[in-house]
Amino acid sequence: MEQKNLVLAIVLSLGILIGFQILFPVPGPVPPAEQQRVEVTETPPAPATPGATPATPALVQTRPEVLAAAPRVTINSPRLSGSLSLVGGRIDDLRLKDYRETIDPGSPQVLLLSPPGAPGAYYGEFGWVAPQGSTAATPGPDSRWMSTSTEFSPTAPLTMTYDNGAGLRFTRIVEVDENYLFTVRDRVENTTGAAVTLYPYGHVSRTGTPPTLGFFILHEGPLGVLEETLVEYSYEDLRDAGAETHRSTGGWLGITDKYWLAAVIPDQAAPYEAGFRYSNQGGTDNYQTYFRRDAMTIAAGGNAEVTHRFFAGAKEVATLEAYQERLGIQRFDLAIDWGWFFFLTKPIFAAIDWLYRLFGNFGVAIIVFTIFIRILFFPLANKSFKSMAGMRKIQPEVLRIREAYANDRERQTREIMDLYRKAGVNPLSGCMPILLQIPVFFALYKVLFVTIEMRHAPFYGWIKDLSAPDPTTIFNLFGLIPWTPPGFLMIGVLPIIMGVTMYVQQKLNPVPPDPIQQRIFMLLPIIFTFILAPFPAGLVLYWTVNNVLSMAQQWIIIRQTEAGGGAKAKSAT
Repeated sequence: MEQKNLVLAIVLSLGILIGFQILFPVPGPVPPAEQQRVEVTETPPAPATPGATPATPALVQTRPEVLAAAPRVTINSPRLSGSLSLVGGRIDDLRLKDYRETIDPGSPQVLLLSPPGAPGAYYGEFGWVAPQGSTAATPGPDSRWMSTSTEFSPTAPLTMTYDNGAGLRFTRIVEVDENYLFTVRDRVENTTGAAVTLYPYGHVSRTGTPPTLGFFILHEGPLGVLEETLVEYSYEDLRDAGAETHRSTGGWLGITDKYWLAAVIPDQAAPYEAGFRYSNQGGTDNYQTYFRRDAMTIAAGGNAEVTHRFFAGAKEVATLEAYQERLGIQRFDLAIDWGWFFFLTKPIFAAIDWLYRLFGNFGVAIIVFTIFIRILFFPLANKSFKSMAGMRKIQPEVLRIREAYANDRERQTREIMDLYRKAGVNPLSGCMPILLQIPVFFALYKVLFVTIEMRHAPFYGWIKDLSAPDPTTIFNLFGLIPWTPPGFLMIGVLPIIMGVTMYVQQKLNPVPPDPIQQRIFMLLPIIFTFILAPFPAGLVLYWTVNNVLSMAQQWIIIRQTEAGGGAKAKSAT
C-alpha cells in the first residue's frame, strides 16, 4: 500500500510536469523585429478617436525609406535612440540601447517602434479631435509640425507648434527621461471669436500580428489597467470582438510583448473613455488601444493644456514600480504578467533579484535561493527523511510480513500498518520532498520566463542564458560532432547532472519490493532528464541543487538512524 501511494505521488508529479510542458511549451526563437515583414497594401484604418485619421503610408517601403520621407527630430537619451516624426508629431522610431536581439553583444539593438508605412508599424500618438460636425481643424497624422530643434534629450525638451490658420494654435512639448518615459504636454490657444470644444486623446497603434510565445502562462497583446482592474485581450480575442470600450479614471493602456511595452498614460485624475480596436484592410491586421478624455471647451481668447505620458521600453520591475510610486500610475507593475500566483511569483523574483545584486550573478543567486528554500522547509523535509530512513531500516521486516501473509492481503496490510505505527514512520512522508518542490518549481519557471532581468543572464562556463535551455547536447558529444540534433534530443550537461543527482537520491530511498515498481523508479531519472532538458537552465540548476541538498540531508539522517540503531543493539547486549 505504501509503495503504491508513493508511486502514485511520483506519477502525479510527473504528470504535472509533462502536462506543464504540453500546455506551456518552451518557446522557440522569435524572429527579430527587423525581420518581421508585413505587407501594407492599403491605408490603415482610422484610429478609434473621433476625427483622427492615420497618416497615409505608401505601398510597402523599407524602414530607412519611410524614415527619410519625413522631417525628424532625433531622440538622444541614455537608454533610447531613434526619432520623432514632425509629420503627425508621432513617436514612431525607437531602439533600446541596453538590449540586444541575441546573447551576441554584436547583434542589433532591440527595435521597438516603427513608423506607418514601414514593416511592422508600431507607434504612439497624441493630439486633439473636434466633435463630429465641428469645423475646428485640429492637427492630424499628416499635419506638419514646426520646430527649430534637431534633437531632444532629458536635459533639452522638444517644443513643436502647429497653426491651423483659422485661429487655433497648438503647442506640444515633449520630454524624455533617463529611462523609457515620455511626457507630452499639449496646449491649444483659441484666438477665434467663439468657444471651441475639443477632446484630448492618445493611442498606441500596431500593424500586423506579431508572433507570440506563451500559452496561458504569458499574455501578449492589448492590455491596460482601467478602474484599477487589469484588462487583457489576446490578438485573437480582439480580432473576434472588433472593438471594446471602457470608462475609467486613472490607469493606463497599451500593447505588450513578452519583455517590451508601449503604453499611453492619461492624467491619473481625469476621467476618460478607453478603447481597444481591431480592423483589417487588404489582409493587414491593425490593433489599437486608445484613450479619449472628456470634452474641454476653450473660450474665445482662452487656452487649455493637458499632460499625457507615453511609456516605450523594457518591462523592468524596478523601473515600472518606480513610475508607479512616483507618478501614481495605477498598478503599472501589472504590465508584467506575474500570473494568478503573483503572491508567490513576485516574492521569489524579489529574493533572487536581491541576491543577484549581492553576488552579481543570477546563477549564484538561484543557488543561494535554493539553499534558503531548503532551510525554510528543513523541519518538514527532516521529518519526512527521518520517516524514510525508518522505513529503510524496517524494510527487511516488511518483506518478511509480505512473504508470510502473501495469500492474506487484509492481514498483510494490518501487520504492516502495525509495524509502521510501532516504528513511528509514515509511508506517505516520502512524497513530501517531491511535492514541496512543485509550487516553487512553477513559480520559478514563471520568473525565468517573464522577467526581463533574467533575459540573457549568464551563469558560468557554457551557460550563457539562464532563461534558455542548456545549449549543449550529449547526442553530438557536446559540440564535438558538427551536427545539430532535433529538439527532443537536446539533452545538455546540466540536465544530465540533474538526472544523476536524482538517481543517487533515489538510491537513498527504501527499495520497493515489487520488481515492476523498481523498474519504474529506475526509469524516473531518465524520464525527468528528458522532460526538464528543454526548460530554462536556471530551472534545471534549481532542481539539481535541490537534489544535492536533499541527498546530503537524507544521507546524514540515514547515518544517524543507523548509528542510533547500532547503539541500541549494543546496549541491549
